[in-house]
Amino acid sequence: MFRSADNNVSLVPRDTEEKKIALELLETEQAYVNRLHLLDQVFFSELMKEARSGKMIPEEVVKMIFSNISSIYQFHALFFLPELQKRMEDWSSNPRIGDVIQKLAPFLKMYGEYVKNFDKAVELITTWWEKSPPFQELIVDIQVTEVCANLTLQHHMLEPVQRIPRYELLLKDYVRKLPPESPDRHDAEKALEMIFSAAKHSNAAIAEMERLQNLWEVYQRLGLEDDIVDPSNELIKEGPILKISFRNNTTSEKYLFLFNNMLLYCVPKVIQVGAEFQVRWRIDVDGMKVRVLKDVEFPDSFLVSGKQRSLELQASPHPSPFVSQAFQDAIAKKEKQSESFKSAVHGPDGEVQEFAFKSEELGRRAPQWVRDKLVTMCMRCKEPFNAITRRRHHCRACGYVVCARCSDYRAPLQYDRNRPNRVCLECYVFLTGHLLPEEREGKHKGILEKESAEISGQSLMCSFLQLLDKNGKGGTRGWFVIPQDDPLVLYVYAAPQDVKAHTSIPLLGYQVKEPPQSDPRHLFQLVQSKQTYTFVAETEELKQRWMKIMEQSAMGNARLPGEEEEEDDDSFDDLE
Repeated sequence: MFRSADNNVSLVPRDTEEKKIALELLETEQAYVNRLHLLDQVFFSELMKEARSGKMIPEEVVKMIFSNISSIYQFHALFFLPELQKRMEDWSSNPRIGDVIQKLAPFLKMYGEYVKNFDKAVELITTWWEKSPPFQELIVDIQVTEVCANLTLQHHMLEPVQRIPRYELLLKDYVRKLPPESPDRHDAEKALEMIFSAAKHSNAAIAEMERLQNLWEVYQRLGLEDDIVDPSNELIKEGPILKISFRNNTTSEKYLFLFNNMLLYCVPKVIQVGAEFQVRWRIDVDGMKVRVLKDVEFPDSFLVSGKQRSLELQASPHPSPFVSQAFQDAIAKKEKQSESFKSAVHGPDGEVQEFAFKSEELGRRAPQWVRDKLVTMCMRCKEPFNAITRRRHHCRACGYVVCARCSDYRAPLQYDRNRPNRVCLECYVFLTGHLLPEEREGKHKGILEKESAEISGQSLMCSFLQLLDKNGKGGTRGWFVIPQDDPLVLYVYAAPQDVKAHTSIPLLGYQVKEPPQSDPRHLFQLVQSKQTYTFVAETEELKQRWMKIMEQSAMGNARLPGEEEEEDDDSFDDLE
């Protein structure tokens, strides 16, 4: 019902909420087309005219600044705006816009190219503004015109970047205000889905642009090395980390870049001209393995073993974004289906990690070097090291610490591009097939020649202890092992990776006792007749475990781990 005109009330019904939104869409589209006209027909056209004269700026630079703005302008000016105007003129007989927007949506994907180029375009404008006074003068002349509304070229260029999100917001509001029975509901909802897809495409273009920009900046910091620059790479993580030295048991700060396909091991350049870092090693993620190291001296340390190199790294106490999980995630992402590329799994507490490679890997991937401090004698000939006549060397194939005489051989290693490297005798024979006169096949091992690394991994108990002298004051620290296959004997090594024990103690018949508690150290003793051995453990818990297993061995009742239900799985001690 309507009142008369005399009462100043219109006989025309009020516009519906959805029509108001449709009108807002039309009005903003008209303003948007005017902005596109300014960009394409004024800025772009005038700059191209000057560029063709050859006095101000190259044509290619102008085209790079404006990307595909001409195509975007023509689509909106010649197709979408006329279609929208016609529909709004017929609103009373056909109140719908969903079908029109459905025609628009597929063409919005052309915005991806413009959005992806936007940051580069703004950078070019800034560069040529400073570089070319005629360019600057022409831009200023256009910007002061009334149609520019005192806004800069960069401000107007931002409009296409913001337009798709604007469509999405208006259409969401339009669908929300539509009555359930509206004939436009189905088309409008479908149009909203298509606009959402176009927005995702635009956002993906922005994300890709940012990724490539960040990647390029990383490549610049690395000196733009040809074998590293690749737009398909994905930077996963970068940052400082501590590298553990095999030689002197210290750490030094390095810098890592972890990509989806490679790890770059870098050091800062002293003179940072053209690059911030120098790449020392490139290690492929393909074939990489990661293992947590249980090292009391270097907590939060882990081994990254690649085909080209193996690195012992420490994430703390120095703050670093790298932990072993970051590498494991990269490996899993690289080869999800292949079991061979999963990170190596360390054994139960106390299990000594096996340093030696499987024979099929020897020479094909970089070994983990045995640390110097874990060895006091050559791991091949068993002669003790000294600083003058028998110095330490590492076999580049197996990673063992060996003397010069035992490593006086060279063999090509596949992981090092088949270049000849220093290797020990055993690796030389395996890798080359050449037999030498000094073969040691058939050499019988004496009772003290049980290799520590071998029996520690198959022991009832192993850890560092200190054996005190008769006065109970001085003493030597060593690696003590009770083997599974010889459970009545305690073997004493100078270091965990030594290949020959320097003494052994038969345990049968001994009594295990605790001395008076006046000493604050964790002491316990082996006593038999007039013979007494006094040991110092690092913790009370370790002391109790040693006493328990020694009592069993002394009575001839030593059992393997797991033989009794009440036995704990942690009957080994950690390798330092």
